[in-house]
Amino acid sequence: MTEGFSSDDFFMARAIELAMKGKGHTRPNPAVGAVIAKDGKIIGEGWHKRAGGDHAEVAAIKNALENGAGTLDGAVIYVTLEPCSKPGRVGACTDAIKASGLSEAVYAVSDPNPVNADRAAAILLAAGVKCRKASCSPKIMAEAEDIVADFAKHVKTALPYVIVKIAMTLDGKICDSNGDAKWISSAEARRKTGLLRERVDAIMVGANTVRMDNPSLLSHGAENPDLIRVVVSRTGDLPRDAQIFTDGKNKTLVFDDARKALEELGKMGVTSVLCEGGFSLASYLAGEGLVDKWITVLAPKVIGKKPIGEAVTLKDVVCLQDW
Repeated sequence: MTEGFSSDDFFMARAIELAMKGKGHTRPNPAVGAVIAKDGKIIGEGWHKRAGGDHAEVAAIKNALENGAGTLDGAVIYVTLEPCSKPGRVGACTDAIKASGLSEAVYAVSDPNPVNADRAAAILLAAGVKCRKASCSPKIMAEAEDIVADFAKHVKTALPYVIVKIAMTLDGKICDSNGDAKWISSAEARRKTGLLRERVDAIMVGANTVRMDNPSLLSHGAENPDLIRVVVSRTGDLPRDAQIFTDGKNKTLVFDDARKALEELGKMGVTSVLCEGGFSLASYLAGEGLVDKWITVLAPKVIGKKPIGEAVTLKDVVCLQDW
């Protein structure tokens, strides 16, 4: 264990790593990770892989037993999200914890679902199982809250959590005068965008992005077969030979209105949407108060009136916040 790092921090950090494995695959459920520790060592790990499958707590309990733990008496389970107390497609996690013999449950974030919110502690304590919120650093707690931000919005509003990502130059251009946007951002920025695509339920772009760039709208690294591609087009006038319609891969949906798209996606259980194509679309979403997180990739380049391939890259760029 790292010096200066509390046991709650140590075990919850690992639970967060596990939860991230489920991002983009668990809709309409949240991504959750869990570890079981005994005598200061991890003896079981698990995460929620998809709706209808084992919740993280059950997966971790099974893993601990498969690893040879004869008993879980004296063991503590650390979970990124409060254990659910009402059965849904699978049984309640509080019941699984009680039946397992675990001595204590520690969770980072209260369940935003009113059905389960702040109920686990009383239920577990009544059964003789200690239960408490984690005493973690602000950084760890913020990471745990961020994991379920999409679920929290969806369960409260029936709308997905919307992330807008825009790449632009220092002179405020997202493409050159020919409409070419490849490549404003760096390879590292594109790699991080690929990670975002792996961890959301849907990607949304405007019609012009499809017409001009013919994007795949797929993750660049690990495939995400659960990802839904969404295009907003008022006219429906889109090239039928575009990749998103012909590559035989992930589902593509077309809507004539962005708000309608989000409402319909929410009904489908989609909890997170990444908008990364079209400044008009992004501006509309922001103007309607539908954006939850805005990511701006500011490239140290100046296009002016030149083609993007001739953009001037500046070496010395100072970024000041709250100028």
